[in-house]
Amino acid sequence: MDALNLLKACFLLVPACLLGCLLFSRWRWRVRLPAALALGAVLAFGVAGWLPGIMDYLVSFSIMAIIYSILSLGLNAQWGYNGHLNFGVAGFFAVGAFTMALFVTSPPSGLMAAYAHQWFGLDAPYLVGMAAAGIMAGIVAYLIAQPILHLRADFLAIATLGIAEIIRLVFQNERWLANGPQPMSGIPQPLSCVFDQAGCGWLPEALQSALSVMQPRDYSYLYLAIVTLALAVTYAVLEAMVRSPWGRALRAVRDEEDSAAMSGKHVKSLRVQSFVLGAVVIGVAGALYAPYMVTIDYSHFKPLFATFLVWVMLMLGGSGNNKGAILGAFVIWAVWSGTGFVTDYLQVALQGLAPDVASRMSFLRWAFVGLLLALIVLYRPQGILPEKKRVSRFIDGEPER
Repeated sequence: MDALNLLKACFLLVPACLLGCLLFSRWRWRVRLPAALALGAVLAFGVAGWLPGIMDYLVSFSIMAIIYSILSLGLNAQWGYNGHLNFGVAGFFAVGAFTMALFVTSPPSGLMAAYAHQWFGLDAPYLVGMAAAGIMAGIVAYLIAQPILHLRADFLAIATLGIAEIIRLVFQNERWLANGPQPMSGIPQPLSCVFDQAGCGWLPEALQSALSVMQPRDYSYLYLAIVTLALAVTYAVLEAMVRSPWGRALRAVRDEEDSAAMSGKHVKSLRVQSFVLGAVVIGVAGALYAPYMVTIDYSHFKPLFATFLVWVMLMLGGSGNNKGAILGAFVIWAVWSGTGFVTDYLQVALQGLAPDVASRMSFLRWAFVGLLLALIVLYRPQGILPEKKRVSRFIDGEPER
């Protein structure tokens, strides 16, 4: 294994080890940590040694799957734990992405000022932009929640879908806000100086020399570690919250709202809190998406794509289960990516035989996902990893089921 692939494997250790921690979550820390490290080393160095040709694709696939995992976790905080039928995921996703872009970019100057417009540009650090994205998405969710959260089921779904479309159209038409219909480009990537020729001034010379074999095009390996850590933090925070008395109150409101109210729970406040929490998580996913894409515009946040796929991910993985939300995101993103290869092959193969059919092959991807959704509803409505029904820990011998 050459030095370049060895360094790439070292970056892959971070997601691989965290995957091991997730798989062995039932084990004690003394056993879980060594087992996760061993599994991570086998996966990372095994891929680097035996399948170096597909490493770049696996990294780009994993980055997008992790971003969608965070979106799925945000929806799970709303639907899985409190019963909000939110079809406006794309709207909060867009708010997070554009807020991140506005905070971390500089305002256009010189000749570019005549072609690119944005409300402000603070050239802020990446973490500041991520925090601002989550907070702004939460503020928008709080303002939206006041008039619409008294709605239920399909009425709430229609209202949130309409709000998501309004948000998208605002970003499309208001050029002063985020360049309107034109792309907002030049979004800086965190720690991108690590692989630049000039390097980062704060890095030790020995480490800078070791990383010199990697090129700027290898930045995705570093970004994979960043988004993986963001997913781990999001998962840990949400798990702690839903296992707390507050999380049990959310589930009580979801399962039997009248009984929860009679027990003294402030139902409206809990519903708003859950809605805002999910929006904050979705906004963070948008903050991770914008720097990875470098250039974003309104077309990235169409409700059919950014909302429908996330719902299928959560339903397949298992609503009410954060591990299921992550698993469903990876499975559906694998289906979506794989069907892309199939439709591209069929489009080329049918181009000479049936041009009209070949031009419609891209819609076959939606057919695959729609068929999978139908199978989920018919045969596995609880998902791959259904929600665990927790009973009182004071009852001896009563298992968690």
